[in-house]
Amino acid sequence: MRSFKVAQVWGIPIKIHISLLVVLPLFAWLLGSGQQIELYAGLIEGLTGAPLDTDALTVDGAIPWIIGSAAAVGLFVSVALHELGHAWAALRYDLEVESITLWILGGLASLSAIPREWNKEFWIAVAGPATSILTGLACYGALFVIPASQPVVVFVVGWLAVTNVVLAVFNMVPAFPMDGGRVLRALLARNRSYAGATRTAATVGKLFAILFGAAGLLGGFNPMLVLLALFIYGAASSESRTVALGDLLEGLTVTDMAAAPDATIEADATVSELVTRMFADRRTEFAVVEDGNVVGVISGDDFRAVAPEERETTTVADLMATDLPTFDGSMPAFDALVALDQARASEAFVSTPDGTRVVSRTDFAAAMEMRKVLGRGEPL
Repeated sequence: MRSFKVAQVWGIPIKIHISLLVVLPLFAWLLGSGQQIELYAGLIEGLTGAPLDTDALTVDGAIPWIIGSAAAVGLFVSVALHELGHAWAALRYDLEVESITLWILGGLASLSAIPREWNKEFWIAVAGPATSILTGLACYGALFVIPASQPVVVFVVGWLAVTNVVLAVFNMVPAFPMDGGRVLRALLARNRSYAGATRTAATVGKLFAILFGAAGLLGGFNPMLVLLALFIYGAASSESRTVALGDLLEGLTVTDMAAAPDATIEADATVSELVTRMFADRRTEFAVVEDGNVVGVISGDDFRAVAPEERETTTVADLMATDLPTFDGSMPAFDALVALDQARASEAFVSTPDGTRVVSRTDFAAAMEMRKVLGRGEPL
Protein backbone atom coordinates (compact mmCIF):
# COMPACT_ATOMS: atom_id res chain seq x y z
CA MET A 1 0.00 0.00 0.00
CA ARG A 2 1.21 3.50 -0.85
CA SER A 3 2.65 6.21 1.35
CA PHE A 4 2.68 9.93 0.57
CA LYS A 5 5.47 12.32 1.52
CA VAL A 6 4.07 15.33 3.39
CA ALA A 7 7.17 16.95 4.90
CA GLN A 8 10.90 16.64 5.43
CA VAL A 9 12.79 17.23 8.68
CA TRP A 10 16.61 17.02 9.00
CA GLY A 11 16.58 15.56 5.50
CA ILE A 12 14.25 12.75 6.62
CA PRO A 13 11.05 12.36 4.55
CA ILE A 14 7.88 12.24 6.64
CA LYS A 15 5.29 10.01 4.99
CA ILE A 16 1.63 9.27 5.61
CA HIS A 17 0.51 5.72 4.86
CA ILE A 18 -2.79 5.42 3.05
CA SER A 19 -4.20 3.41 5.98
CA LEU A 20 -3.98 6.56 8.12
CA LEU A 21 -5.99 8.56 5.60
CA VAL A 22 -8.69 5.89 5.77
CA VAL A 23 -8.97 5.79 9.57
CA LEU A 24 -8.35 9.48 10.37
CA PRO A 25 -12.05 10.42 9.92
CA LEU A 26 -12.97 7.49 12.18
CA PHE A 27 -10.57 8.74 14.86
CA ALA A 28 -12.08 12.21 14.55
CA TRP A 29 -15.60 10.82 14.98
CA LEU A 30 -14.64 8.68 18.00
CA LEU A 31 -12.66 11.43 19.72
CA GLY A 32 -15.42 13.95 19.12
CA SER A 33 -18.16 11.82 20.67
CA GLY A 34 -19.87 13.28 23.72
CA GLN A 35 -18.80 10.37 25.96
CA GLN A 36 -15.10 10.84 25.14
CA ILE A 37 -15.31 14.59 25.62
CA GLU A 38 -16.92 14.27 29.04
CA LEU A 39 -14.35 11.65 30.13
CA TYR A 40 -11.33 13.74 29.18
CA ALA A 41 -12.89 17.01 30.35
CA GLY A 42 -12.81 15.61 33.88
CA LEU A 43 -9.15 14.70 33.55
CA ILE A 44 -8.27 18.12 32.16
CA GLU A 45 -10.13 19.86 34.99
CA GLY A 46 -8.03 17.79 37.41
CA LEU A 47 -4.85 18.93 35.65
CA THR A 48 -5.67 22.63 35.63
CA GLY A 49 -7.80 22.92 38.73
CA ALA A 50 -10.23 25.04 36.72
CA PRO A 51 -13.71 24.00 35.52
CA LEU A 52 -14.20 23.28 31.83
CA ASP A 53 -17.48 24.15 30.15
CA THR A 54 -18.49 20.75 28.77
CA ASP A 55 -21.80 22.13 27.49
CA ALA A 56 -19.89 24.37 25.09
CA LEU A 57 -17.91 21.35 23.90
CA THR A 58 -20.80 18.98 23.31
CA VAL A 59 -23.28 21.43 21.82
CA ASP A 60 -24.92 20.13 18.66
CA GLY A 61 -23.30 21.24 15.44
CA ALA A 62 -19.73 21.35 14.20
CA ILE A 63 -17.96 21.77 17.57
CA PRO A 64 -17.59 18.03 18.38
CA TRP A 65 -16.29 17.43 14.83
CA ILE A 66 -13.80 20.28 15.18
CA ILE A 67 -12.62 18.85 18.51
CA GLY A 68 -12.34 15.33 17.10
CA SER A 69 -10.52 16.44 13.96
CA ALA A 70 -8.08 18.67 15.85
CA ALA A 71 -7.40 15.96 18.42
CA ALA A 72 -6.87 13.30 15.71
CA VAL A 73 -4.45 15.48 13.77
CA GLY A 74 -2.72 16.47 17.02
CA LEU A 75 -2.35 12.80 17.93
CA PHE A 76 -0.46 11.98 14.75
CA VAL A 77 1.65 15.13 15.01
CA SER A 78 2.56 13.84 18.46
CA VAL A 79 3.42 10.45 16.98
CA ALA A 80 5.59 12.19 14.38
CA LEU A 81 7.43 14.02 17.18
CA HIS A 82 7.86 10.71 18.99
CA GLU A 83 9.48 9.20 15.89
CA LEU A 84 11.62 12.29 15.39
CA GLY A 85 12.91 11.69 18.90
CA HIS A 86 14.13 8.26 17.76
CA ALA A 87 15.54 9.82 14.59
CA TRP A 88 17.42 12.54 16.50
CA ALA A 89 19.09 9.94 18.72
CA ALA A 90 19.97 7.78 15.69
CA LEU A 91 21.51 10.75 13.89
CA ARG A 92 23.63 11.46 16.96
CA TYR A 93 25.17 8.02 16.42
CA ASP A 94 25.70 8.74 12.70
CA LEU A 95 23.00 6.26 11.69
CA GLU A 96 20.99 6.98 8.56
CA VAL A 97 17.23 7.45 9.01
CA GLU A 98 15.62 6.59 5.70
CA SER A 99 12.08 7.80 6.47
CA ILE A 100 9.36 8.23 9.07
CA THR A 101 5.98 6.78 8.19
CA LEU A 102 2.74 7.49 10.05
CA TRP A 103 0.19 4.72 9.73
CA ILE A 104 -2.85 3.19 11.37
CA LEU A 105 -0.95 1.89 14.42
CA GLY A 106 1.25 4.94 14.99
CA GLY A 107 4.64 5.62 13.46
CA LEU A 108 7.73 3.85 12.15
CA ALA A 109 11.19 5.39 11.90
CA SER A 110 13.11 3.33 9.34
CA LEU A 111 16.82 3.16 10.16
CA SER A 112 19.32 1.91 7.60
CA ALA A 113 20.55 -0.50 10.28
CA ILE A 114 19.67 -1.30 13.89
CA PRO A 115 22.81 -0.82 16.00
CA ARG A 116 24.07 -3.93 17.80
CA GLU A 117 25.75 -1.93 20.56
CA TRP A 118 23.37 -2.17 23.51
CA ASN A 119 23.87 1.42 24.67
CA LYS A 120 23.09 2.86 21.22
CA GLU A 121 19.89 0.85 20.87
CA PHE A 122 18.92 1.75 24.44
CA TRP A 123 19.18 5.51 23.94
CA ILE A 124 17.56 5.42 20.51
CA ALA A 125 14.66 3.41 21.95
CA VAL A 126 14.06 5.65 24.99
CA ALA A 127 14.39 8.87 22.95
CA GLY A 128 10.90 8.40 21.50
CA PRO A 129 9.02 8.03 24.83
CA ALA A 130 11.18 10.82 26.31
CA THR A 131 10.07 13.11 23.48
CA SER A 132 6.43 12.19 24.13
CA ILE A 133 6.86 13.04 27.83
CA LEU A 134 8.37 16.43 26.91
CA THR A 135 5.54 17.06 24.44
CA GLY A 136 3.00 16.19 27.12
CA LEU A 137 4.67 18.54 29.61
CA ALA A 138 4.70 21.32 27.01
CA CYS A 139 0.96 20.84 26.43
CA TYR A 140 0.38 20.78 30.18
CA GLY A 141 2.25 24.05 30.59
CA ALA A 142 0.21 25.59 27.76
CA LEU A 143 -3.01 24.90 29.69
CA PHE A 144 -2.09 27.63 32.17
CA VAL A 145 -1.72 30.32 29.50
CA ILE A 146 -4.69 29.48 27.25
CA PRO A 147 -7.68 31.68 28.16
CA ALA A 148 -10.58 29.85 29.80
CA SER A 149 -12.80 31.56 27.21
CA GLN A 150 -11.35 29.09 24.64
CA PRO A 151 -12.73 25.78 25.94
CA VAL A 152 -12.17 23.95 22.62
CA VAL A 153 -8.47 24.86 22.58
CA VAL A 154 -8.13 24.04 26.28
CA PHE A 155 -9.73 20.64 25.73
CA VAL A 156 -7.62 19.67 22.71
CA VAL A 157 -4.34 20.78 24.30
CA GLY A 158 -5.27 19.08 27.59
CA TRP A 159 -6.20 15.90 25.71
CA LEU A 160 -2.81 15.96 23.96
CA ALA A 161 -1.06 16.42 27.33
CA VAL A 162 -2.73 13.26 28.66
CA THR A 163 -2.36 11.32 25.42
CA ASN A 164 1.37 11.99 25.02
CA VAL A 165 2.07 10.67 28.51
CA VAL A 166 -0.09 7.60 27.80
CA LEU A 167 1.76 7.16 24.48
CA ALA A 168 5.11 7.22 26.27
CA VAL A 169 4.02 4.76 28.96
CA PHE A 170 2.37 2.37 26.50
CA ASN A 171 5.41 2.35 24.22
CA MET A 172 7.60 1.31 27.14
CA VAL A 173 5.67 -1.96 27.55
CA PRO A 174 8.32 -4.63 26.82
CA ALA A 175 6.43 -5.96 23.80
CA PHE A 176 9.24 -6.28 21.25
CA PRO A 177 9.62 -4.63 18.75
CA MET A 178 7.93 -1.71 20.53
CA ASP A 179 10.24 0.75 22.30
CA GLY A 180 10.05 -1.10 25.61
CA GLY A 181 10.92 -4.34 23.87
CA ARG A 182 13.98 -2.74 22.27
CA VAL A 183 15.03 -1.40 25.66
CA LEU A 184 14.65 -4.95 27.01
CA ARG A 185 16.84 -6.34 24.21
CA ALA A 186 19.45 -3.66 24.78
CA LEU A 187 19.65 -4.48 28.48
CA LEU A 188 19.78 -8.23 27.80
CA ALA A 189 22.55 -7.69 25.22
CA ARG A 190 24.84 -6.30 27.93
CA ASN A 191 25.75 -9.80 29.08
CA ARG A 192 24.64 -12.16 26.32
CA SER A 193 24.86 -12.43 22.55
CA TYR A 194 22.81 -10.07 20.41
CA ALA A 195 21.00 -13.01 18.79
CA GLY A 196 20.22 -14.53 22.19
CA ALA A 197 18.94 -11.20 23.51
CA THR A 198 16.75 -10.86 20.42
CA ARG A 199 15.27 -14.34 20.87
CA THR A 200 14.37 -13.62 24.49
CA ALA A 201 12.92 -10.17 23.73
CA ALA A 202 10.96 -11.60 20.78
CA THR A 203 9.50 -14.34 22.99
CA VAL A 204 8.39 -11.73 25.54
CA GLY A 205 6.93 -9.68 22.69
CA LYS A 206 4.94 -12.65 21.41
CA LEU A 207 3.53 -13.24 24.90
CA PHE A 208 2.37 -9.63 25.08
CA ALA A 209 0.91 -9.98 21.58
CA ILE A 210 -1.16 -12.94 22.78
CA LEU A 211 -2.33 -10.91 25.79
CA PHE A 212 -3.26 -7.94 23.59
CA GLY A 213 -5.09 -10.23 21.19
CA ALA A 214 -7.02 -11.92 23.98
CA ALA A 215 -7.94 -8.55 25.48
CA GLY A 216 -9.02 -7.26 22.07
CA LEU A 217 -11.19 -10.30 21.36
CA LEU A 218 -12.64 -11.04 24.79
CA GLY A 219 -12.88 -7.57 26.29
CA GLY A 220 -15.63 -6.26 24.02
CA PHE A 221 -14.04 -6.67 20.57
CA ASN A 222 -11.37 -4.00 19.98
CA PRO A 223 -10.12 -4.26 16.36
CA MET A 224 -7.19 -1.87 16.95
CA LEU A 225 -5.87 -4.00 19.81
CA VAL A 226 -6.24 -7.16 17.72
CA LEU A 227 -4.41 -5.51 14.81
CA LEU A 228 -1.65 -4.35 17.17
CA ALA A 229 -1.33 -7.90 18.52
CA LEU A 230 -0.95 -9.32 15.02
CA PHE A 231 1.64 -6.67 14.13
CA ILE A 232 3.72 -7.27 17.27
CA TYR A 233 3.65 -11.06 16.86
CA GLY A 234 4.60 -10.91 13.19
CA ALA A 235 7.27 -8.22 13.64
CA ALA A 236 8.84 -9.99 16.63
CA SER A 237 9.04 -13.26 14.69
CA SER A 238 10.43 -11.54 11.60
CA GLU A 239 13.14 -9.60 13.44
CA SER A 240 14.16 -12.67 15.42
CA ARG A 241 14.65 -14.61 12.17
CA THR A 242 16.49 -11.69 10.57
CA VAL A 243 18.93 -11.36 13.47
CA ALA A 244 19.52 -15.13 13.45
CA LEU A 245 20.36 -14.99 9.73
CA GLY A 246 22.63 -12.00 10.25
CA ASP A 247 24.39 -13.80 13.07
CA LEU A 248 25.08 -16.83 10.86
CA LEU A 249 26.37 -14.67 8.01
CA GLU A 250 28.44 -12.28 10.12
CA GLY A 251 31.95 -11.71 8.78
CA LEU A 252 31.21 -13.22 5.36
CA THR A 253 31.11 -11.41 2.03
CA VAL A 254 28.99 -12.23 -0.98
CA THR A 255 32.13 -13.64 -2.66
CA ASP A 256 32.27 -16.24 0.13
CA MET A 257 28.71 -17.21 -0.84
CA ALA A 258 29.25 -17.31 -4.60
CA ALA A 259 29.50 -20.52 -6.53
CA ALA A 260 32.98 -21.83 -7.32
CA PRO A 261 34.52 -20.44 -10.53
CA ASP A 262 34.20 -23.85 -12.19
CA ALA A 263 30.42 -24.04 -11.61
CA THR A 264 29.83 -22.88 -15.18
CA ILE A 265 28.39 -24.17 -18.41
CA GLU A 266 28.78 -22.93 -21.97
CA ALA A 267 25.90 -20.95 -23.46
CA ASP A 268 25.72 -23.24 -26.50
CA ALA A 269 25.45 -26.42 -24.39
CA THR A 270 22.22 -28.36 -24.82
CA VAL A 271 19.71 -28.98 -22.05
CA SER A 272 20.68 -32.66 -22.14
CA GLU A 273 24.29 -31.67 -21.39
CA LEU A 274 23.04 -29.41 -18.61
CA VAL A 275 21.09 -32.26 -16.99
CA THR A 276 24.19 -34.46 -17.15
CA ARG A 277 26.27 -31.73 -15.47
CA MET A 278 23.66 -31.27 -12.75
CA PHE A 279 23.76 -34.94 -11.84
CA ALA A 280 27.55 -35.14 -12.07
CA ASP A 281 28.22 -31.98 -10.00
CA ARG A 282 25.16 -32.29 -7.77
CA ARG A 283 24.27 -28.67 -8.43
CA THR A 284 21.02 -27.15 -9.68
CA GLU A 285 22.39 -23.73 -10.70
CA PHE A 286 25.20 -22.86 -13.08
CA ALA A 287 26.71 -19.65 -14.35
CA VAL A 288 26.40 -19.50 -18.14
CA VAL A 289 29.56 -18.41 -19.95
CA GLU A 290 30.21 -17.25 -23.49
CA ASP A 291 33.72 -16.47 -24.74
CA GLY A 292 34.94 -16.77 -21.15
CA ASN A 293 32.47 -14.19 -19.79
CA VAL A 294 29.50 -14.88 -17.50
CA VAL A 295 26.36 -13.88 -19.41
CA GLY A 296 23.54 -15.51 -17.44
CA VAL A 297 22.32 -18.12 -14.97
CA ILE A 298 20.54 -21.41 -15.58
CA SER A 299 18.78 -23.57 -12.97
CA GLY A 300 16.77 -26.75 -12.91
CA ASP A 301 13.52 -24.78 -12.82
CA ASP A 302 14.36 -23.11 -16.14
CA PHE A 303 14.02 -26.25 -18.26
CA ARG A 304 11.09 -28.01 -16.55
CA ALA A 305 8.75 -27.00 -19.37
CA VAL A 306 11.11 -28.36 -22.06
CA ALA A 307 9.88 -31.69 -23.44
CA PRO A 308 12.43 -34.56 -23.22
CA GLU A 309 12.59 -34.86 -27.00
CA GLU A 310 13.51 -31.13 -27.26
CA ARG A 311 16.43 -31.26 -24.84
CA GLU A 312 18.94 -32.11 -27.59
CA THR A 313 17.95 -29.09 -29.69
CA THR A 314 17.36 -26.52 -26.95
CA THR A 315 20.44 -24.68 -25.72
CA VAL A 316 21.21 -23.20 -22.35
CA ALA A 317 21.27 -19.74 -23.96
CA ASP A 318 17.63 -20.19 -24.93
CA LEU A 319 16.56 -20.56 -21.29
CA MET A 320 19.09 -18.68 -19.16
CA ALA A 321 18.16 -15.70 -17.01
CA THR A 322 20.12 -12.53 -17.74
CA ASP A 323 18.21 -9.74 -15.99
CA LEU A 324 19.76 -10.22 -12.54
CA PRO A 325 21.07 -7.82 -9.89
CA THR A 326 24.85 -7.40 -9.64
CA PHE A 327 26.67 -7.25 -6.28
CA ASP A 328 30.19 -6.15 -5.53
CA GLY A 329 32.19 -9.08 -4.21
CA SER A 330 33.12 -7.23 -1.00
CA MET A 331 29.47 -6.64 -0.08
CA PRO A 332 28.55 -8.19 3.31
CA ALA A 333 26.72 -11.48 2.81
CA PHE A 334 23.70 -10.45 4.88
CA ASP A 335 23.29 -7.19 2.95
CA ALA A 336 23.43 -9.17 -0.29
CA LEU A 337 20.73 -11.55 0.95
CA VAL A 338 18.51 -8.58 1.85
CA ALA A 339 19.12 -7.03 -1.58
CA LEU A 340 18.28 -10.37 -3.22
CA ASP A 341 14.96 -10.40 -1.35
CA GLN A 342 14.21 -6.81 -2.30
CA ALA A 343 14.91 -7.59 -5.96
CA ARG A 344 12.73 -10.73 -5.67
CA ALA A 345 15.48 -12.63 -7.43
CA SER A 346 16.80 -16.15 -6.88
CA GLU A 347 20.27 -15.48 -8.25
CA ALA A 348 22.62 -12.53 -8.76
CA PHE A 349 25.91 -11.74 -10.48
CA VAL A 350 28.92 -11.11 -8.24
CA SER A 351 31.79 -8.90 -9.44
CA THR A 352 35.14 -10.17 -8.11
CA PRO A 353 38.75 -9.38 -9.04
CA ASP A 354 38.85 -12.77 -10.77
CA GLY A 355 35.78 -12.05 -12.89
CA THR A 356 32.03 -12.36 -12.62
CA ARG A 357 30.54 -15.17 -10.60
CA VAL A 358 27.02 -16.14 -9.56
CA VAL A 359 25.37 -16.44 -6.16
CA SER A 360 21.99 -18.04 -5.47
CA ARG A 361 19.69 -18.56 -2.51
CA THR A 362 20.90 -22.15 -2.43
CA ASP A 363 24.45 -20.89 -1.83
CA PHE A 364 23.28 -18.79 1.11
CA ALA A 365 21.34 -21.72 2.56
CA ALA A 366 24.36 -24.01 2.24
CA ALA A 367 26.67 -21.45 3.86
CA MET A 368 24.31 -20.94 6.80
CA GLU A 369 23.97 -24.69 7.28
CA MET A 370 27.76 -24.99 7.35
CA ARG A 371 27.96 -22.17 9.89
CA LYS A 372 25.48 -24.03 12.11
CA VAL A 373 27.64 -27.15 11.95
CA LEU A 374 31.12 -25.58 12.12
CA GLY A 375 30.34 -22.50 14.19
CA ARG A 376 30.79 -18.85 13.27
CA GLY A 377 34.52 -18.80 13.89
CA GLU A 378 35.33 -21.41 11.25
CA PRO A 379 35.97 -20.59 7.57
CA LEU A 380 33.62 -22.04 4.96
